[in-house]
Amino acid sequence: MDRRQWLGGIAVVGAIGGFGCLPVAAAQAGTGAAGLPVVQVFKDPNCGCCTAWVQHLEKAGFTVQVSEVNDMSAVRQRLGMPAQYGGCHSATVAGYVIEGHVPAAEIRQLLATRPAALGLAVPGMPVGSPGMEMGPRVDPYAVLLISRQGAASVFARYPKKA
Repeated sequence: MDRRQWLGGIAVVGAIGGFGCLPVAAAQAGTGAAGLPVVQVFKDPNCGCCTAWVQHLEKAGFTVQVSEVNDMSAVRQRLGMPAQYGGCHSATVAGYVIEGHVPAAEIRQLLATRPAALGLAVPGMPVGSPGMEMGPRVDPYAVLLISRQGAASVFARYPKKA
């Protein structure tokens, strides 16, 4: 077997192998297995509530890619999220920034309505938000829509009224 035949064989195997990995290819292209955009999460490697939030997103059908970082304030600054809206993790999805424990339902609503905005934020770490569950307790909190200029308006309130 000469070099040209060997390289041709490698190319064929690679092409065939690629068809079995469509979810990976889709994730790299920006959409996950459920047709939702991939969520890129930036979190501290030692934070358990961030991991629980990632699991919440995955249960809701999102494909999540996690990058562990040690300086979350630098991540927020790079993404353009004002410090006053900071949570314990940041994420990006379909051109939006997601800050803190934002429920998956609100991310879906954001993606469905596509407002002209920077993204969503749940400042701090409110008890009862996704990843911050402590039994039946749910402290009231707001999901904020953050404009590109840094202003906030209420996008949703929790707990939802029955």
